[in-house]
Amino acid sequence: MTFPRVRRLGLRIGPGRALAALVLVALLTVRVYDPPPVEALRLRVFDAYQVVAPRVPPPERPVAIVDIDEASLAVFGQWPWSRTRLAEICEKLGEGGAAIVAFDVIFSEPDRLSPPLLATTLPFLNEAARANLRAQPDSDRLFAQAIKTLPVVLGQTASAAPVPWTGAAPPPQTGIAVVGTDLDPTTALIDFPGLIRNLPILEQAAAGRGVFTISPERDGVVRRVPMVLRAAGAVVPALSLDVLRVLTRADSILVRTDQQGVVAIRLPDFVLPTDPRGQIWVRFSPHDPGLYVSAQDLLAGRVSPDRLKDRIVLVGTSAVGLLDNRTTPIDRAMPGVEIHAQLLETLLTGTNLTLPNDAVMIELGVAAAVSVGIIVLAPILGAFTLLILGGFVAAGLACVSWYRFTAQGVLFDATFPLATTFLVYLVLVFTNYFREQAGRSRIRAAFGRYLSPALVEQLAQSPAKLRLGGEARRLTIMFSDVRGFTTIAEFYKTDPTGLTALMNRFLTPLTDAILERKGTIDKYMGDAIMAFWNAPLDDAAQETNAAAAALDMLARMDALNETRRIEAEAGGYPVLPLNVGIGINTGSCVVGNMGSNLRFDYSVLGDAVNLASRLEGQSKYYGVKIILGAETADAIRDRFAVLEIDLIQVKGKQTPERISTLVGDRDVAASALFVALAAQHGAMIAAYRARRWEEARANAEACRALGDGLRLDGLYRLYRERAEAFMRDPPPDAWSGVHVATSK
Repeated sequence: MTFPRVRRLGLRIGPGRALAALVLVALLTVRVYDPPPVEALRLRVFDAYQVVAPRVPPPERPVAIVDIDEASLAVFGQWPWSRTRLAEICEKLGEGGAAIVAFDVIFSEPDRLSPPLLATTLPFLNEAARANLRAQPDSDRLFAQAIKTLPVVLGQTASAAPVPWTGAAPPPQTGIAVVGTDLDPTTALIDFPGLIRNLPILEQAAAGRGVFTISPERDGVVRRVPMVLRAAGAVVPALSLDVLRVLTRADSILVRTDQQGVVAIRLPDFVLPTDPRGQIWVRFSPHDPGLYVSAQDLLAGRVSPDRLKDRIVLVGTSAVGLLDNRTTPIDRAMPGVEIHAQLLETLLTGTNLTLPNDAVMIELGVAAAVSVGIIVLAPILGAFTLLILGGFVAAGLACVSWYRFTAQGVLFDATFPLATTFLVYLVLVFTNYFREQAGRSRIRAAFGRYLSPALVEQLAQSPAKLRLGGEARRLTIMFSDVRGFTTIAEFYKTDPTGLTALMNRFLTPLTDAILERKGTIDKYMGDAIMAFWNAPLDDAAQETNAAAAALDMLARMDALNETRRIEAEAGGYPVLPLNVGIGINTGSCVVGNMGSNLRFDYSVLGDAVNLASRLEGQSKYYGVKIILGAETADAIRDRFAVLEIDLIQVKGKQTPERISTLVGDRDVAASALFVALAAQHGAMIAAYRARRWEEARANAEACRALGDGLRLDGLYRLYRERAEAFMRDPPPDAWSGVHVATSK
């Protein structure tokens, strides 16, 4: 694919969606490698499930525990006890009708209290005493004989170092058949270099033997127990698994594997799904003291006959000093023997948890499908709708995960799909946010020169109000110019820096007056300003705002002139006042970005613009500060003091325009002085257009007297001079009262 095609494809997809897709790929890769933080989050959720919905024990408990507890140690002394006492425990269990006995302790060394051993280890014995001890039965042999009287499974433990076997014959070993792929998936099993076995005489006497080693997770919590593992180079069963084998009278255990590792373990009447490492997830119930029978009570005959009958009996310890307490998802400290008991209960009642080997693929597929849906639908639905839809999807995934746990005992991790889709959603939201912020920044940069900060911010927050590229609108346009600026510039011909400072000094208040009334600055032309209203943002009061801005400009120039006068008097130098002429007109225009591909400005074009410029140029001729076009004057006449001043045909136009001057605001319009002036002024205009020159001249003089202080002297002087000129040289009969301007 060529680069232009790739670029077009990228533009069609968009940077946000492309980034979201990259994030999705990265997250899926992370899940495949499953780093500790990802696994920890998943395990915490599974723990929460067990806390909220722990396993409910069956009414008839299939397992009991003979507990070497603190009370038993207080009666019979510290551990290890004599093997004769353990043989007595076996006898009592046989009498109680136990179906099978499993020891969660190991007997790897000879009994230190065995009489023949004492004969060689105790000092200061006479020969008669030594001979008497040697003649006593070996307690390990007595224990072995007791083991043979009922099914007993002895415990073994995995070791981090090789441990030699001391028996003459090879150690007895449970048969395990591995079936599956041609590869050796058992390499996925937990592997230990060594295996600590019991004494050979005890191993030979036992019906089975299994490893009671428990491997906690990284955080020290026991969630899974290995059912098979590798130790000393061989595959060996767990204690609970060999208990089930002996209980079902199976000769061997079948381990089924696939390319990933172990899939399941088979025994008669049992199929035990495992994870690839041969581990089973235990569904825990809270610590249950009802499982326990104190060893001292058993030996003292204080245990009810039906308490142990037909049960699997585990012999272990809850004594704190023997350090066999573990943390589970439900309990901070649970004796290790109870973990094996709960595991056996879950296996016998079919309530164990399973995490299928294809669980990772399912999680990846769900995460990818939902995330792709979000990426595709995001531009169509919008962020809020997508958030609502995503909430329903998240609730659905959570419900599926919870249902599979409670109803099926299957662990489905919804956290990864949820986290993945949420992160993808956040990427889309934030890229869209940054794109909008970048767009707003471009708008602020583009219009910061033209609009007030408040209007720029409004436009940035609502860019839909902006339509660029040329748009027909009805606008009000203003041109302002400083009268006699050439003379002022000549005064500063040796001080260009001073001239620049002066320009900034008067352009700033004029600009502020425009911007504060929603005007848009088009451009500065030396000492002149061009501005307009009703673009880029709508302004329903465009004429009113333009008129108010013009009056404010005059007031600010008066204040500036007064300040400059005071400064000149203090400095002892002459000062030239700054006088501004303003032309305002309203009409249809085209507004937008005007210019070339390399440089453009937001500007306005149209006949109404040209007329506004011509009106500003005529303000000096008419001797007024502000001249209004007809549309502008008609729009504000009821809110401002406005006087019609003439019909004029400006240079370059064939149609005459009725022009007016803006005298003041609403207060001026309501004053008695202006009301009288407006009446006299109307009479002057009527007499002038009716060719009553003497009357027009007299009215002009009267208006000049009434309008003292309203900056209209120049206008009435002009009409007096016109009347006098027409009295001497009347206009032709075709004269219509229109003044034809000969200059711009």
